[in-house]
Amino acid sequence: MVLVVDIGNTHVVLGDVANGEIRSLARLATDASRTGSEYAMFIRSALELHGEDASTIEGAIISSVVPPVTPAMKEAIYLLSGKEAMVVGAGIKTGLDIRIDDPAELGADLVVGAVGALAIAPPPLILIDMGTATTIFAVGEGNQFLGGAIIPGVVLGLKALAGGTSQLVNVNAAPPKKCISTNTVTCMQSGAIYGAAAMIDGMVERMEEELGKKANVIATGGLAGTVIPYCKREIRNEPELLLKGLAILWEKNRK
Repeated sequence: MVLVVDIGNTHVVLGDVANGEIRSLARLATDASRTGSEYAMFIRSALELHGEDASTIEGAIISSVVPPVTPAMKEAIYLLSGKEAMVVGAGIKTGLDIRIDDPAELGADLVVGAVGALAIAPPPLILIDMGTATTIFAVGEGNQFLGGAIIPGVVLGLKALAGGTSQLVNVNAAPPKKCISTNTVTCMQSGAIYGAAAMIDGMVERMEEELGKKANVIATGGLAGTVIPYCKREIRNEPELLLKGLAILWEKNRK
């Protein structure tokens, strides 16, 4: 069994790969104050809930956009398995031709998402990841990672509205029944959900104009299941995309 770990700004997502099957095991709030021992107990409990034993861990791979958490997670995996976890970063073979200005700036989550998406559909691809931020990036012919856009995420936008105004309140990121809403809460929800969907439709259209052709569009992330159904453009939602990408990178780089 191989552990695959995606450390995001809001959540740590844990999965495993065994006999070619990728399985999501658990989701935990990202917390830089947790120690390696605490993460080890979380991983052990998640495995036990699914009938797995930590002693069967053959290796692990981590994608992280929260550098302070990475050492604790590596320590946790070593405590459980005696194995050094692979970390997505410089020196990892990805199969991508990265064309942004400074490849060192490219987040591990974007690399992993692109690798996972390319295993599902051919380029050109537009990849949408809806988490703390919403990222929309393009992969062109020849697996060229071309760049894209970073937008405040849906929940982040709602929190900014409530925090930056005197009369608006915190609301859940839930879709109201209609776009033309009739009270403060549902008006905020309409703007968040239908507004995000319209933004995604518009960004995809503009990126396709720059690509010069239609693209396969794939979405992932915790908010994708809430927003993507309201997009007019056909978009494939892949909730476990980053776990799939991590599994592929493990196979590409295992010795």
